[in-house]
Amino acid sequence: MPARSAKTSAPASASPSAQASRSRGTSKTANPPTRRATPQGPAPVAVAAADPPSSAEARTPEQRVTPEAASASSASSASSAPPAWSFTDGLDRAAMAATARFTGNVSPAAVLLAWTDWAMHAATAPGHQLNVFKAFAAIDKPGAGHVSNAGGPPTADRRFHDPLWDQPPFAWWRERFLRTQDFVDEMTGEIPGVDPHHRDVVRFMARQWLDVFSPSNLWYLNPEVLAAIRETQGQNLVQGAQRWWSDLRDMAAGHAPGAGPQACKAFCVGHEIAATPGKVVYRNAYFELLQYAPAEPQTWREPVLIVPSWLLKYYILDLEAQHSLVRYLVAQGHSVFMISWHNAGPKDRDRGLDNYLNDGLLTALQEVRRLTGNVPVHACGYCLGGTLLAIAAATLAREGGSGESNGKASGKASDVLASVTLLAAQTDFSEPGELGLFIDASQVAYLEAMMWRQGYISGEQLAGTFQLLNSRDLIWSRLMGDYLLGKPAQTTDFTVWNADTTRIPARLHSQCLRELYLNNALATGTLKVAGQPIALSDIRVPMFVVATERDHISPWRSVYKMHLLYNGDLTFALVSGGHNVGVVCPPGHPHSHHRVATRTVGSAYRDPDDWFATTPAMQSSWWPAWQAWLLAQGSGKSVAAPWPPARGLDDAPGAYVLER
Repeated sequence: MPARSAKTSAPASASPSAQASRSRGTSKTANPPTRRATPQGPAPVAVAAADPPSSAEARTPEQRVTPEAASASSASSASSAPPAWSFTDGLDRAAMAATARFTGNVSPAAVLLAWTDWAMHAATAPGHQLNVFKAFAAIDKPGAGHVSNAGGPPTADRRFHDPLWDQPPFAWWRERFLRTQDFVDEMTGEIPGVDPHHRDVVRFMARQWLDVFSPSNLWYLNPEVLAAIRETQGQNLVQGAQRWWSDLRDMAAGHAPGAGPQACKAFCVGHEIAATPGKVVYRNAYFELLQYAPAEPQTWREPVLIVPSWLLKYYILDLEAQHSLVRYLVAQGHSVFMISWHNAGPKDRDRGLDNYLNDGLLTALQEVRRLTGNVPVHACGYCLGGTLLAIAAATLAREGGSGESNGKASGKASDVLASVTLLAAQTDFSEPGELGLFIDASQVAYLEAMMWRQGYISGEQLAGTFQLLNSRDLIWSRLMGDYLLGKPAQTTDFTVWNADTTRIPARLHSQCLRELYLNNALATGTLKVAGQPIALSDIRVPMFVVATERDHISPWRSVYKMHLLYNGDLTFALVSGGHNVGVVCPPGHPHSHHRVATRTVGSAYRDPDDWFATTPAMQSSWWPAWQAWLLAQGSGKSVAAPWPPARGLDDAPGAYVLER
């Protein structure tokens, strides 16, 4: 994912060309001690890439470490030494970091290469030039291009939905703009020889500039704004100016616009949000494990472990009571556990994917099993947390499910995992959507130089990228609603969560960009754990995969590729909404719908468009369908649910979620 939005992304990971990705505060507890004796269950393993950026990132099976040893150092330097940089490497990175300060962490080389590639090929493509000329001539031709007086504008373009846009002269301005949009799309479209990634970058940048001049953004061309001026005698512009000034003050104070301390007072973490009762039952340098209080004396035998992404605070899944997936699962009789990641700081720069697998997810899995009598666990991962869960499930399948410190397997994977659920999580990154526009070798090098300087990447630094991915909803709709129409500020639980950003260790972010996005190592079998390749096809436990229709972070067709990587029973659900609001979709949510179908072992593959056309939409939340699926994968037995736990450390939501 991933700065985030209540409307979509996010989260983030609108899906462009399939080739778009080919070249594409101080913590409160910096070094907390591990609060438990020797864990039981699967032994930690080391993760590395088949062709890592540095050989120092790989570890052999003999170098495996226990969670306790890892917790002794916040960076786990003994088990995952950082790459050694030479003096000349430092010079190069310092120069890149200095340049990045002036370019907003955008690589000028990547932008220049894209435009040069496009311009040189466009100059030698007479057929393309003819098509562009025809599109240009059609801008002033009535009835050409988008004719929407009768049927309205394209359904995806919500800027012109108001009926006032059908009246002259506003209809003429709208049609002219949409035909200009067609011209820009034709101009930046397919040209023989242009690299697909460069083509998509040029098209994206051209559309961003064009959207600036949309008549919906100009008060004197927007009938909705003119109507509001007449109705309020101009007070909407006065109120909009006040909102603009308030947002400027929030940003100057280091807060997200509209999410200052005063605005967020109505939603306090641990009170109105992240408020499901529970206890912290385990803590190390990487995460806190929360166990939630059962709703009844009996719970279903198999517990649920939720793995959020390190890009976000976990309580996106535990917002207000009516929006809380955690509270819903508890009410349905499940024993629920949640990982709350530590908010990384400069000292954590060398924490990598191996640490988050071994000292994070696998350790949490051990603890959940220890606390519940070593029964199989329903594991659920969200966004990159789902990607990490897929890696862990494949690791357990390869290792035999669990192991001792000597590395010998002592059980089957099905003894550890009852099922795996992935929420808006990619495992094949060959089609990362518009996020791939910001990921190529040059751009990653610039991000690495910036992280090399500060040791992490912050949510604020990611905010601009994710806003640009969905600029119509996150930038221009804000200009329209807040500043031109002067709508009153509305702070919601989503708004507060969206402003509560996290920091990501430099090494972890670099590994994800290079190995998952650039190299697509997980899908191609070149990602290695303990020196052995990871294959998702090794997973044998049932899988439930959720994708969202308007996801700019994890496009649903990309998530659908799990059908090609996993051979077992796979239930796939496509739900309405975006990366965040599609997942947080409780029963009774208005206008929500979902499609769900199961591919059983031995069934033929269906392409995503055929699946979409043949799978009917159901007007309801996907949560009940998933909860029924969880029960079907379990034993159907219930067990006593003693509460409180014998060794609770703190009340939920714990300390890590409060770190800024």
